Amino acid sequence: MNRGPFIFVGLFIVLAFSWANLVNRPIQQSGQLSAIYDDSERKPRIAPGAADQGKLVYQQMGCVSCHTQQTRLTVGSDIDRAWGIRQSVARDYVGQYPALIGDRRIGPDLSNVGAKELDSEWHHLHFYNSQITSAGSNMPSYSFLYDVRPVIGQPSDRALDLPEGYEVDPGYEVVPTRRAEALVAYMLSLKVDYDLPEAPSPEKIGL
Repeated sequence: MNRGPFIFVGLFIVLAFSWANLVNRPIQQSGQLSAIYDDSERKPRIAPGAADQGKLVYQQMGCVSCHTQQTRLTVGSDIDRAWGIRQSVARDYVGQYPALIGDRRIGPDLSNVGAKELDSEWHHLHFYNSQITSAGSNMPSYSFLYDVRPVIGQPSDRALDLPEGYEVDPGYEVVPTRRAEALVAYMLSLKVDYDLPEAPSPEKIGL
């Protein structure tokens, strides 16, 4: 008796069952995720308009090639480095199109950079020349996002306060363009400083 067809059918059933439970089911469950509203606060938050525009600049500059937005491991190096307070989960990316998770970390993870004590001035200096804020950094300069222009009348209140050694010529100032302002707004909006039912922070679970 030729058992070949029965073996083929059996293998097909096993593979189909495995695919349905290990691949298809999680995809369907992720597609049904929604935001959570706790005390009228949406989790995850929706980035304001300027930050949403900054996300486009982030994509255009290729930042996702060097930075992730995904805190890995509930307890581990990402937590120790203060890159996040808990592990990232699928619900964190609800409403993000596209979700810029990334897969390489030439630079640090940025999923929670907006929760750090870094103001807009720090970020502007970092984008203008990363050596000002992070000596030895291999991050390229994005000085083309800033206008170097002559001071006419009073200096702009938006001009960068450049430290010694990085000043421009006397009578000139460095002012962020709209794209630079939007990019910094996006950085400041990246905050995963909340818990989710499926992802409490380590201290909430006694770790």
